[in-house]
Amino acid sequence: MSRTTQAPPPRTTESRGAAPAPRRRPASPQWAAWAFLAPVTLYLGLFYAYPLYRNLDLSLRDYTVRSFVQGDAPFTGLANYRKILDDPTFAPALLHTVVFTAVCLVFQYAIGLALAVFFNQNFRLSATLRALFLVPWLLPLIVSASTWSWMLNSDSGIVNALLSALGIDPVNWLTSPSWSLASVIIANIWIGVPFNLVVLHSGLQSIPSSLYEAAALDGANAWQRFWRITFPLLRPVSAITLLLGLVYTLKVFDIIWIMTKGGPADSSTTFATWSYRLGFGNLLPAFGPGAAVGNLLVVAALVFGLVYVRVQRKQALS
Repeated sequence: MSRTTQAPPPRTTESRGAAPAPRRRPASPQWAAWAFLAPVTLYLGLFYAYPLYRNLDLSLRDYTVRSFVQGDAPFTGLANYRKILDDPTFAPALLHTVVFTAVCLVFQYAIGLALAVFFNQNFRLSATLRALFLVPWLLPLIVSASTWSWMLNSDSGIVNALLSALGIDPVNWLTSPSWSLASVIIANIWIGVPFNLVVLHSGLQSIPSSLYEAAALDGANAWQRFWRITFPLLRPVSAITLLLGLVYTLKVFDIIWIMTKGGPADSSTTFATWSYRLGFGNLLPAFGPGAAVGNLLVVAALVFGLVYVRVQRKQALS
């Protein structure tokens, strides 16, 4: 009779009384958060922080073409800032920057708000017409500026042709010191209205229609419903729209440079065009003063941004 042998059961750690093997701890959520933040941090550092640092360094040194290549520009402190403050172009450029920014913001917001309220009625072809209004915003700036330059041309422009048909004398839109700034303002308003329309229209969509129905039952007319409901509830969206418009308008360069190059006789020169002309528009570029003018624009945008954050914080606490 054959005897079968049976293999002993495998010995486990429990049978030997040994401690169980430690489990691998999951990765810390903090490391995952840093992994997601790393690309954004790298992008901001390379394309925002480093250019700002270089621009600040340019404004504090006496850079020439040779020293710009070799990197041995002497440190001059605030000499470049004193130089631009004493420059006769500073006062007109400051005035033009303020006027250009303020007028563009007011008209872009007012026209954009009026169009947003109009398209909020959801009538037939509302979506189609609203999409057509986005064309100026989608066009490249060089195309828009070139189109306006042709339209406002003193000899062959369509605007002067229309004025002549109405019996009005033609206007030197781009070559007259009295009209050059107004010309670039008109072009920039036309380009910026679609942005205000889109943002403000999205804000109107978040206002409950029941508020308008209740106000109509109480006898409020359209104007009263706008001032008592639409405008107050649209205030947060309006604030961010104006802030973004302010930052964009402060640095507008393409439109002015293509249409008038800041002229004639600096009549449409702003800080943006002046900074470019100092740094790249001369045979002997003044990199330091040009960077100093650019830093003034950065400081202005930063101040308005901090004011906006402070106002929003106070509204949230109240």
